[in-house]
Amino acid sequence: MTAFDFDRIIPREGTASVKWDGRQAYFGSRDLLPLWVADMDFAVPDAVTRALAERAAHPVHGYTLYPEDLFDALVTWLADRHGWAVDPAWILMAPGVVPSLHAAALAFAGTGEGIIVQPPVYFPFFSAVTATGRSLIENPLVREGDDYRMDLDHLEACAARPDARVLFLCSPHNPVGRVWRREELDAVLDIARRHDLLILSDEIHHDLVYPGQRHIPLATLDDAPSRVVTALAPSKTFNIPGLGLSALVVPEAEQRAALRRAFDLLHVSASNPFSVAAFGAAYREGGPWLDALLAYLTRTRDEAMDFLARQVPAIRPLAPQGTYLLWLDCRALGLDDPALKDFFIREARVGMNPGPVFGTGGAGHMRLNLGAPRAVVMEALSRIRDAVACRPAPPR
Repeated sequence: MTAFDFDRIIPREGTASVKWDGRQAYFGSRDLLPLWVADMDFAVPDAVTRALAERAAHPVHGYTLYPEDLFDALVTWLADRHGWAVDPAWILMAPGVVPSLHAAALAFAGTGEGIIVQPPVYFPFFSAVTATGRSLIENPLVREGDDYRMDLDHLEACAARPDARVLFLCSPHNPVGRVWRREELDAVLDIARRHDLLILSDEIHHDLVYPGQRHIPLATLDDAPSRVVTALAPSKTFNIPGLGLSALVVPEAEQRAALRRAFDLLHVSASNPFSVAAFGAAYREGGPWLDALLAYLTRTRDEAMDFLARQVPAIRPLAPQGTYLLWLDCRALGLDDPALKDFFIREARVGMNPGPVFGTGGAGHMRLNLGAPRAVVMEALSRIRDAVACRPAPPR
């Protein structure tokens, strides 16, 4: 037993949980372990719970400002954890990273102009482009063995298009779990400079990086940081995505103004007394909890990798360098994507995100969420092993 009990099973049914109460609607069955939606089944840091209880104790829950100590908490966190000196004036609060993608599309590209995405990637990257009437430009990642890399030559060609205006970068990358190295990020910035490209860097998983890896905020490498807008949030780090508050770090005043106009157009507000309380408390006091979480997730990741390698060799997992998401290559099972999804639901009784929703390169893959008590993850993997063992071998 540690000071933080991540092995504790916390029932979530009946709490309007998308991950648990949404099983019937999404999978057509409640009889499965849900390891899909990217939230964790762990209790949040005690400091967050206390802050919410204290705010709830006040009987008035009116329109809420962003207090100065909210910005101080984030600035201090970024300096201490990432060596990033951020001016509080650069911070624009937002109702979430996904709304921020939409706002960036509206702010920095005109109707019909191009936004580059790098699939397989978190699926709202696509809808943020298409729903706002912008043109989708795909720069697919390249699979090399058990790793992925950016196709920088192809990215250069995409950026050189006369209609290209923005790159949506996912760093660390969801779903493949890559933590981009400095030389990769430098190359992306060089391309952006040559072609006057603005980069929206989604760094929501920036705190969730495994030993031996280091997340580098893209903006810290840019000698003209006005080229980079960074989206981040405490939601993945501290398991509070339902509270819906994020931040954009935008050094350039004109870009902040453009984003504010976009949010005004969407008529969305990030102001909420509970999300404000949780945001500040998490960044001020959540460090020890996060350190313990990372140690726990590291062991879960390693045990899951070992289990699949030894007992389910037909499924090849990619060890994530960051995030709590495990990208599973299931192509050796010989199933097309509808059959693969059905197999995991009906035979293995494990609910995961099917690879095709992440776009090009996702076929034959599944995304499994490791953010659960280890016993739950290993039970899911055991179910997968048993279901695979009962399948006839695919034809050669």
